[in-house]
Amino acid sequence: MEIEIATIGGYEEVGRQMTAVRAGDDVVVFDMGLNLSQVLIHDNVQTEKMHSLDLIDMGAIPDDRVMSELEGDVQAIVPTHGHLDHIGALSKLAHRYDAPIVATPFTIELVKQEVEDESKFNVGNDLVKMSAGETMAIGDSGNVELEFVHVTHSIIDAINPVLHTPEGAIVYGLDKRMDFSPVLEDPIDIERFREIGREGNGVLCYIEDCTNAGSKGRTPSESVARMHVRDTLQSMEDYDGGIVATTFSSHISRVSSLVEFAKEIGRQPVLLGRSMEKYSGTAERLGFVDFPDDVGMYGHRKSVDRTFKRIMKEGKENFLPVVTGHQGEPRAMLTRMGRGETPYELENGDKVVFCARVIPEPTNVGQRYQSERLLKMQGARIYDEIHVSGHLREEGHYQMLDALQPQHIIPAHQNLKGFSPYVDLAESQGYALGRDIHVTRNGNMIQLVQ
Repeated sequence: MEIEIATIGGYEEVGRQMTAVRAGDDVVVFDMGLNLSQVLIHDNVQTEKMHSLDLIDMGAIPDDRVMSELEGDVQAIVPTHGHLDHIGALSKLAHRYDAPIVATPFTIELVKQEVEDESKFNVGNDLVKMSAGETMAIGDSGNVELEFVHVTHSIIDAINPVLHTPEGAIVYGLDKRMDFSPVLEDPIDIERFREIGREGNGVLCYIEDCTNAGSKGRTPSESVARMHVRDTLQSMEDYDGGIVATTFSSHISRVSSLVEFAKEIGRQPVLLGRSMEKYSGTAERLGFVDFPDDVGMYGHRKSVDRTFKRIMKEGKENFLPVVTGHQGEPRAMLTRMGRGETPYELENGDKVVFCARVIPEPTNVGQRYQSERLLKMQGARIYDEIHVSGHLREEGHYQMLDALQPQHIIPAHQNLKGFSPYVDLAESQGYALGRDIHVTRNGNMIQLVQ
């Protein structure tokens, strides 16, 4: 059976992920993501109203026109998890393919919301829920099967999809960390990866997220971040002014820790911001988290401002707002607070807790710097780096290579410079660049089996 891989997006950057795998006459697409920085660099861009071709020209979504070179029919579109760099282009591109979108329950709900917000295209693809540990037949040959393997990441309900073919398995390894003591979910299913590496013809190809490949050691567990959050908030227990926290809205484990420890220090947690309400509300509705009944979630501007007024009236010392804006996004809650555009009044000595690192991309770095400067000008004290990454570091990559023992490796989720540490690691394990390590660019085809 012919096996061909199209590396469509996310092979020159972290963002706009899209990969297609052809096994015989059947094609499966993994991810359709957005490069948010290419959007943020423009003022007041509303992607939901833009044409896909304009977004492709901006470098914001994958250029999927290379799909016309693949012989075969798309049988499934499979987003691995609910981050926008993996699902943000589905509303622009998925309608071109007569295929269902197959994902885990939480991811499907987020995809549904993306599709509902779209105003340019009518996305009518079937939405199919499949949980980790389940399989699905692909095409009519009876020889190709899709499997979801549970992984841990900075968002709940993430998986690595595996395409089983007669030639061996294709493991799409974006995005994960090796977490054996997560906060809300089961540990990563490393045992299943070991089994896949030793079943049948083993692993033909492993496509791997190289985000932190150049960092030594292993990525700490989310339970480490949880204890860091607890320690930080407990250090403020006697402070009688304002405390504000911010983190990734999609990071439900981190949000749940903030909610819990706010309660411990006698403050009422309130989740504020459109995306904060969207992700936390969806997670609670699906049963992934059980927030206390008195935890408010407010997304619309008017309801957020009403909540800020209530906080000011009843006393900032009684509340802990958890807000959007950890990257300094111009329209996010924390940025507005720094500019003095909300009823919440920051005063000298008030604490702002960043439960997130700056994503190392120039637009984010600049926006975050500006946000922090504005907060400091109002006298705020900044608590930074209360975070652990959602991506593998060097030893996690070593563990995965040892578990899977793939015949071929394709580095992804980085640029060429970011691939080099991973290539070095793979070569130390007996692989060779140009033979079985395939460093590629967006829009390329890799023929693994002819």
